[in-house]
Amino acid sequence: MKKGTLSPALVNIGFGNVVAVTKVVAIVTPGSAPMKRLRDEARKAGRLIDATEGRRTRSIIVTDSNHIILSAIQAETITQRFLEGKEILAGEED
Repeated sequence: MKKGTLSPALVNIGFGNVVAVTKVVAIVTPGSAPMKRLRDEARKAGRLIDATEGRRTRSIIVTDSNHIILSAIQAETITQRFLEGKEILAGEED
């Protein structure tokens, strides 16, 4: 980021919800048993953030603070948005 920039780059994860690019550790698909366990454990621990607006979960975002964010947007789409955000940050550093 440029000096003097206060806000981190944000990525839209659907329905007006955004997440900071610098906080994302992984973006995964929710179909496998380990991902279902991850979601259940986060729910029990109070670390689950549901950003699906009642729709089907299509991706799970893991943050550096160990929070789990559910999104109704495909993991591939969020990954593309994430990479575009990284490119913007790299361009600002030049």
